[in-house]
Amino acid sequence: MAAYDAICFDLDATLCESTQDATELLESSFEHAGCEQFCTPAELRAAVPDLPTAKTDREFYEHLFTEVAQRAGVDADIAPTLAGEYLAVQDPTAVEFRPGAKAAIEHARDQSRVGLGLITNGGRKTQTQKLQALGIADAFDVRVFTDPSAGIDPKPSTVPFEYALDELAVMPDAAIHIGDSLHADIAGANAMGLDSAWLDTGRDDGPGEHDPTYELTSLEAFETIV
Repeated sequence: MAAYDAICFDLDATLCESTQDATELLESSFEHAGCEQFCTPAELRAAVPDLPTAKTDREFYEHLFTEVAQRAGVDADIAPTLAGEYLAVQDPTAVEFRPGAKAAIEHARDQSRVGLGLITNGGRKTQTQKLQALGIADAFDVRVFTDPSAGIDPKPSTVPFEYALDELAVMPDAAIHIGDSLHADIAGANAMGLDSAWLDTGRDDGPGEHDPTYELTSLEAFETIV
């Protein structure tokens, strides 16, 4: 096991997951938009790495539905409507801890020498609702949300990591970041010089271009690496 001055976590699909059914959410969005469904939740996730940087959650989903529409050979003019409908049926408070997540936070608090960080790709308002629903809004010494208007682009940009480490006054080689996305979490942490732990949720093909320092199949195994 390694000792770290700071331990940082991703939020979505790492510490928590939605209790809403992804398939039903997508089906409902297409139904309300009056459009025949042309993608699956898995196809939405697969398109994320190719999206341009969005300034808001609404813009992110507009980019997302535009991308999947183009991949499906469908007129992308429906993307703004789909984005609005998708956000309308989402409930940020409908979340629960992933297995081992709550214990991992407590263990990280005990093990980190300086502090605990949250680095999440998502706006402050939406992500804070999730943290409050989980009862961990005050669990972190620093929380970094996506805010391109303030120069904080989403991971894999190194900027969110730089901000967190500056706030914690910790050098990159003394910190670790834990996340579920090879593209965002692992690539960003590696580029910044942090150790990284990839939580394999079964949604990626496995380490390739972005190799994590550690691999976890569940946060229940978190205590084995720190």
